[in-house]
Amino acid sequence: MDWMNELHNIVDYGVLGLLLLLSVAAVSLALERFLVYRVVRIETFADRRELELHLTHKLHLIATIGANAPYIGLLGTVLGIMLTFYDIGTAGFDTTKIMQGLALALKATALGLLVAIPAVTLYNLLLRKCKVLLMQWDIRDGRKGI
Repeated sequence: MDWMNELHNIVDYGVLGLLLLLSVAAVSLALERFLVYRVVRIETFADRRELELHLTHKLHLIATIGANAPYIGLLGTVLGIMLTFYDIGTAGFDTTKIMQGLALALKATALGLLVAIPAVTLYNLLLRKCKVLLMQWDIRDGRKGI
């Protein structure tokens, strides 16, 4: 039975730890991009594509975190529920343990959503700022949007 507690801890702390790590990564990447956007000078870029590459660097990582965090949380929930059912099968029906197991399992889904929502919001804000800077470059260059 001791290995089951160890497995519970691995699932619980592994999934939650990964989600917290992804949350820190998304916020750090977004902060770095906001700082880059504050200091970028569009007039230093002769080519629009070069500017676009500079502006969109690392944005895909924030979008990937936002898109996948709910699935990682769901994976933690499914694994937690599976372990709870295994406990029911081996130790019998104890409502206290079942409720604790299910609460811990659902915690993973909640954290997944708490990571995804800000990450997607930050991504959309950054993407909007990127589009504004590209449009300003187009206006400065005297071209219509591509």
